[in-house]
Amino acid sequence: MSFAHARPEFSGGYRLVPSLAALLAATLLAGCEQGGANTPASNPAAAGIPARVLQMAPQRVPIVLEAVGQVQGSKEVEVRARVSGILLKRLYNEGDFVHEGSSLFQIDPVPYQIALEQAKAQMAQERARQEQTRREASRLKKLADEKAISQKEFDDATSAQKLSDATLQSAEANLHQAELNLSYTRVTAPVSGVAGRMARSEGSLVTAGQDSSLLTTINQVNPIWIRFSLSGSDLAKLPDKRLDHIKSVEVRLALPDGSPYPLKGRLNFAATQIDPRLATQELRAEFSNPGVRLLPGQFVRVQVAAGERDNVFLVPQTAVIQTEKAFLVFTLDNESKAASRPVQVGDWIGSDWMILGGLNPGDRVILDNLLKIRPGAVVSPQAPAEAKAAAAPAAK
Repeated sequence: MSFAHARPEFSGGYRLVPSLAALLAATLLAGCEQGGANTPASNPAAAGIPARVLQMAPQRVPIVLEAVGQVQGSKEVEVRARVSGILLKRLYNEGDFVHEGSSLFQIDPVPYQIALEQAKAQMAQERARQEQTRREASRLKKLADEKAISQKEFDDATSAQKLSDATLQSAEANLHQAELNLSYTRVTAPVSGVAGRMARSEGSLVTAGQDSSLLTTINQVNPIWIRFSLSGSDLAKLPDKRLDHIKSVEVRLALPDGSPYPLKGRLNFAATQIDPRLATQELRAEFSNPGVRLLPGQFVRVQVAAGERDNVFLVPQTAVIQTEKAFLVFTLDNESKAASRPVQVGDWIGSDWMILGGLNPGDRVILDNLLKIRPGAVVSPQAPAEAKAAAAPAAK
């Protein structure tokens, strides 16, 4: 092939290039026109980060203060020997519930039985002596009226009668004391409650009025008392900045295993001043304890319902981000873009944070997918979550 024949072929091929470029351009243009409606610029929500949102509505929630409390008996009584002697026997099982008046210990009664017999004999002797002096005084009175004896003789007889009456009264008192001492040799429970371990073993000498007279202790456990304190920061949440046991305040307990105690209690003591050393108010609540589920010395969590707070918002704890300086939530604006919002948090209400400031009614708070969301990010809101109702007061 000669060069002259090749040039026209090259020339013809060169002319085909613009035609192919035009065809490609037309194809791309058509494709853009067909898919333009689905681009992120025309529909930002379609390509946004999916997340659930919660629309804020003001709530009324209870003010519940929590503290650690310790159980104590409503009466803690020391059982002591009231007479001296040898401790013969223990009549109860340590740690058992005992009823008022039930026998706990037996002290050797023999010396007191002998003393009682002596008192009875002395009483009989004095009673006979009194009867004799009365008869003598009556006889001399008639003679004195007849002037048959001197006035001094009659006065001596009258004095002897009075002395005999006084001696008889003393004998009666001694007899009563002897009877009491004998009864005290059987030591009984002064109140109903849980009896502690015995402080003195059988065979020991116990002496009334001394340390050795302590035999055991009894804790009255129904009703039971719970002692606890509230800090100044807790009290600041209350309208009066303190609690008063006269007001109707509901108190509930959580047992050491986390389970709720089924019965409600009431405050029966509230200190009238704040402890300056600890900046706390000392409180005490009373609970019925029929099954003796609460034992003295046990630690429990105390929940005090001290009123209600209006116009607050509830946000799930997982939606609140804690930084070094503040608590934040992500909200969604009208353009479906995320924005960080600092908020003021209160207490936990169940699984929610109580939000005291930073949100307004109608704000939409993003609940999930927070690791992917940044301020200004486009969010595709899912079906809006229902606003959670305020936590109901403790069950009846």
